[in-house]
Amino acid sequence: MRGMRSAAKQPAPTKRPEATNLKQTLTMLWPYLWQFKYRVLLALLALIAAKAAVLLMPLALKYIVDALDSGQHTLVLVPVVLLLLYGGLRFAGVFFGEVRDALFGRVTEHAMRQLGLKVFQHLHSLELAFHLDRQTGGISRDIERGTNGLSFLMRFLMFNIAPTLFEILAVAVIFATLFSPLYSVVTVVAVALYIFFTVVITEWRNKYTREANQADNTTNSRAIDSLLNYETVKYFNNEHYEAQTYDSFLAKWEQARLKNRLSLLALNSGQAFIIAAAITALMWLAADEVVSKQLTLGDLVMVNAYMIQLFLPLNFLGFVYREIRRALTDLENMLGLLKRKPQITDHPDAAELQLKKGELQFAEVSFGYQASRPILRQLSFRVAAGTKVAVVGASGAGKSTLARLLYRFYDVSAGSIRIDGQDISRVTLDSLRRAIAIVPQDTVLFNSSIRDNIRYGRPDASDEEIDHAIELAHLTGFIASLPKGDATEVGERGLKVSGGEKQRIAIARAILKRSPILVFDEATSALDSAAEQAILQAMREVARNHTSLVIAHRLSTITDADNIIVLKNGELAEQGTHDELLAAKGEYARMWQLQQKQQH
Repeated sequence: MRGMRSAAKQPAPTKRPEATNLKQTLTMLWPYLWQFKYRVLLALLALIAAKAAVLLMPLALKYIVDALDSGQHTLVLVPVVLLLLYGGLRFAGVFFGEVRDALFGRVTEHAMRQLGLKVFQHLHSLELAFHLDRQTGGISRDIERGTNGLSFLMRFLMFNIAPTLFEILAVAVIFATLFSPLYSVVTVVAVALYIFFTVVITEWRNKYTREANQADNTTNSRAIDSLLNYETVKYFNNEHYEAQTYDSFLAKWEQARLKNRLSLLALNSGQAFIIAAAITALMWLAADEVVSKQLTLGDLVMVNAYMIQLFLPLNFLGFVYREIRRALTDLENMLGLLKRKPQITDHPDAAELQLKKGELQFAEVSFGYQASRPILRQLSFRVAAGTKVAVVGASGAGKSTLARLLYRFYDVSAGSIRIDGQDISRVTLDSLRRAIAIVPQDTVLFNSSIRDNIRYGRPDASDEEIDHAIELAHLTGFIASLPKGDATEVGERGLKVSGGEKQRIAIARAILKRSPILVFDEATSALDSAAEQAILQAMREVARNHTSLVIAHRLSTITDADNIIVLKNGELAEQGTHDELLAAKGEYARMWQLQQKQQH
């Protein structure tokens, strides 16, 4: 039923993070730039050389035209030198641009790597509640778009916007020096109008970009959710329903993209009009002065070359600004993830857990996932070092919650949990979780081999230790029956192996971790009777020198426990050994009799 709920549920709208401004982004980019400061400096020098070559090209073209227009139609020394210079300048502009990109490529790629790793580590630092609520597909898209957006910003902020503005200023100075201030005024006014128009319209378009991103996230989340619940879809013949639901999300995405595209039409058309008007006005001025012999034909060609050369990058500047705004929008969700503070963290004075015997104590523990719905109410019990304590109770009594609290996936609302007298909220999370190994009720495996999944319990374990864990978990016969043995791939989430086999792999993984405290959360729930007995025997062998907390539903699996805790409505109903609880004829005895009847 859990899979069906996941398949049918509409993705919840995610809260949009605050808009990312340029200052925040530059603050984030600076450490990556400073890390490679000498490489960045060389890239800037290559950029200056490229821009200098580009600015000299129209001037060289003017002298070439004037030399050829002087009435001599044979190539003499001066035009030949100028032609060679023009070709050299064109090559230098391209060559130094490529050198710049090659030098700076290392910076952007390393920044993407570092940021991707930072987000990945941060996601693992967030509490379980976040991961239960997350939409995996949407988060993966946020990270992908965010890292790509960061790369774009690093390259284009440094190598396109500032150099283009410098080029505009240089052209205005050249026009004012060689011709008249009117040329500079027309150029500067046209550029100012262009930039103003681009900024205003792009800001207006930004809401459509956000809407398209949100629709893309929702659609992707829906697709992944449906595919993860493939079997559930098949069980209930809901392929058509899934297709219809997915198409409804695609329709919203289509509409968002259409709005985005139409607004882009308005932006591009306005930019093209401003460029055309400016070039026409300047060419009109220059042509009039050529006719009146105030300018040469070379001057006219130079004006045209400068304007084309100027507005090509300026047109690109419009694209860059749009993409920068888009990149900042793409960064919003990823930076929102980084800004999210983990709810479960080490206390400022946290120390390493000092394990002595491995005794567990739950003292007056109260907890609820929601304040209005308490799960545990002032629960107190003790698990002596080296003993096996079982926790039983009806569904929803809070049994599995104990394991989550012990791992500090959540913090208790009141009371404390102690290991060897140390409050687990005052020790480091790493040392706490190293001390505990768990066999969860719902075992999820990585999409790799059986051996790799077992090795995950302790990645530095030797092959002999892994083989020993396989033997203790009674996996030897199963592995021997497979053509590829323990190199067999288990599939996504372990779907290629049965529930019982997954639990045995989980047991082997827990054995390999070699932690002094073991938690078995319904560790035999997916096994048949014969396999269950084999696993129970393995659990007894493994738990012999460990402190064990066994959360169980089938009472027959915990009759040998040193103490049995019976939970009812989150409270301690009774406790004792199997025989003591049967003799008391309380809640445990009632549950035992009910299960015995069901087995017969």
